[in-house]
Amino acid sequence: MHDTGGLGDVVADAYALGSGEWAMAPVARGALGQIWKLTRKHAPNGLSGGPAWAVKELLFDGDEEQVLRESALRDAAEGLGIASPRLFPDRTGAYLTRLGGSPDGPRVKLYEWVDGTRADPSDPEILSWCGRTLAALHRAGAREAGTPDPWYEQCPSPAEWASLHSQVRRAGVPWADDLGRFVASSAGELARHVTASVADGVPSAGEEVVTSHLDVQPQNVLVGPRGPVLLDWDNAGPTSAGRELAQAVFVWSGGNDFQAGSARRLVRAYREAGGRPVLRGLGSFSMLFATALNYVRVQAECAIDTTVTPAQRQFASGQVLASLRDLPDPAAVARLAECLESAW
Repeated sequence: MHDTGGLGDVVADAYALGSGEWAMAPVARGALGQIWKLTRKHAPNGLSGGPAWAVKELLFDGDEEQVLRESALRDAAEGLGIASPRLFPDRTGAYLTRLGGSPDGPRVKLYEWVDGTRADPSDPEILSWCGRTLAALHRAGAREAGTPDPWYEQCPSPAEWASLHSQVRRAGVPWADDLGRFVASSAGELARHVTASVADGVPSAGEEVVTSHLDVQPQNVLVGPRGPVLLDWDNAGPTSAGRELAQAVFVWSGGNDFQAGSARRLVRAYREAGGRPVLRGLGSFSMLFATALNYVRVQAECAIDTTVTPAQRQFASGQVLASLRDLPDPAAVARLAECLESAW
């Protein structure tokens, strides 16, 4: 979707925002979609400005059931004090809208626009907020049962990596050798720490399965005049509460170069807010390793997919290189798990 005017009018009509001329400007690009800021070119009083909305254009086919799950969790979390942008239905009552009346038209979601700055993970108050927020999310989703998506519980086999590497080499991308070195070394090492939290519909011992956000990271938190606001609920679904906590601790405390004090602060805030799961060893970080491996895979696949746009392939190539540089190091994760023993 490449538009700063015409499609703005289409979105405004689909969501019954009112007549007039509307414009959309690109704001941010993520793995799942492009964010646009939708504004009226001229407010009813003839002046520019007025309210704004965030339009999320999904770069892959969306799932109405997933969006309903996102909306339900967001509403439940709001009742527990977690601020997030409102998700608006279109004029038909749907939360996921296909524009243009064509099966190939872009699919979008419409949110309340939120102003703010990206959360600073070195801020002690933000770390405590993150711990409390995860605990509240896990309370909000505690009644929901289900099996986590394979994205969080499984990873590619050696044969699948070998096949993907062959395809990448044939495509002639410049990072083919980088991927080959990863497949021959780190991929197998990380995969050893990936396990399922649910077997035959039954959570494994020590696992508490809830419905949660599944993407609580600094770039998805804006700090505005009223405090932190949690964005990007697209991934909401079943998860192991402890594994989501472990991944959040890794990300918010600095990754492989983690700050022990930051990690302990987040965990203590989680526990004080009623969070029950306890992190024990590398097994608690299974979701971290699984998502890191799967992200490399899907971005590598997208980078050589001739059915997507050149811009999508270029973005995916950049993501492959960035991900390979920033993989979780099992040795560092083991040290993080050890330092957290004192937080319980």
